Amino acid sequence: MTKRDYYEILEVPRNATKEEIKKAYRKKALQYHPDRNPGDKEAEEKFKEAAEAYDVLSDDEKRRRYDQFGHAGVHGSAGTGGFEGFDLNDIFSRFGDIFADFGFGGFGGFGSNSSRQRVNKGTNLRIRVKLNYQEILNGVEKKIKVKKLVTCPYCHGTGAKDSNSYRTCQTCHGSGYVTRVTRTILGHMQSTTPCPNCHGEGKIITSKCSHCAGEGIVHSEEIITINIPAGVAEGMQLSMSGKGNAARHGGIPGDLIIQIEEEKHPDFTREDNNLIYNLIISVPQAILGTTAEIPSIDGGKIKLKIEPGTTSGKLLRIRGKGLPDVHGYQRGDLIVRVVVYIPTNISKEERKLLEKLDESENFKPENAKKDKNFFDHFKKYFT
Repeated sequence: MTKRDYYEILEVPRNATKEEIKKAYRKKALQYHPDRNPGDKEAEEKFKEAAEAYDVLSDDEKRRRYDQFGHAGVHGSAGTGGFEGFDLNDIFSRFGDIFADFGFGGFGGFGSNSSRQRVNKGTNLRIRVKLNYQEILNGVEKKIKVKKLVTCPYCHGTGAKDSNSYRTCQTCHGSGYVTRVTRTILGHMQSTTPCPNCHGEGKIITSKCSHCAGEGIVHSEEIITINIPAGVAEGMQLSMSGKGNAARHGGIPGDLIIQIEEEKHPDFTREDNNLIYNLIISVPQAILGTTAEIPSIDGGKIKLKIEPGTTSGKLLRIRGKGLPDVHGYQRGDLIVRVVVYIPTNISKEERKLLEKLDESENFKPENAKKDKNFFDHFKKYFT
């Protein structure tokens, strides 16, 4: 399987400092920590992936080799290795100082014997937001009404009727987990799993809240303010942490995923951060040259000189008049594609004029190769 770029995994620039790399890793490790995602194999793999990226980028020598040679510089020519052979205990042991601040210890017996309850996680929500080019140019604030699960306002997410309506689970004694020891040919093996009685919460509700039926969440609507940066593009996804569905019994809410869609523009089409505009001119204008007015995405018009002898398909570039880069780099360009209009219906007088021009040596097709401007533009058709 192809390995992802380590900087991409931690979402840091290639010139990130050690402190920025550590901060980014803590964020990823907290997001995908096994205690927050029990039984989620995908989260576990991302947890290991982030640990591998941090292991390389936090070490000056490993990072230097990675920057120069990629994965082959730190894992061999095949680009394999890393943390594939490691279990979670290896990661907690290696980076124990980072996990010490998380407040929930290790994972299932890996590096911690402290009591802890299972943390419920709300599901993510996905919405689509359609933007016009003006909003993409400047960035925009949108207020969106979202139907979602929210914390029950009556029990405040506990799921219980009142503070006296739940008791400590007798199976796990409030820890939320149970430990089993089994005998195997390799000896005694210990495993820790969420308590089957309280489902990892450490307590049992004795009298449920009548408004949420003991779940701690109810269906409702929320108006969410979304700040969309300039330069986003069709298909991009933005994430708002904690703005998804609320979790059962006061857990961690999910995220709101915003997928960007673009409205079609009457004048422009988009190519990366460049804008394409088709300028239609007449045959006489193409031959004699002219001055055209081009619409600008900023508003107003841009005057553009069309040189005599301009051929259909020629591209003229106006620097910095396209859309901005979402990462804050310079703007794209406005590219004007010249289209020479050839009428299909002409009058008798126009026909006579054209027939007379056709007799002129300047209009003979065999002169095309002698015309340097024409030949440079269309030489691909002659080779």
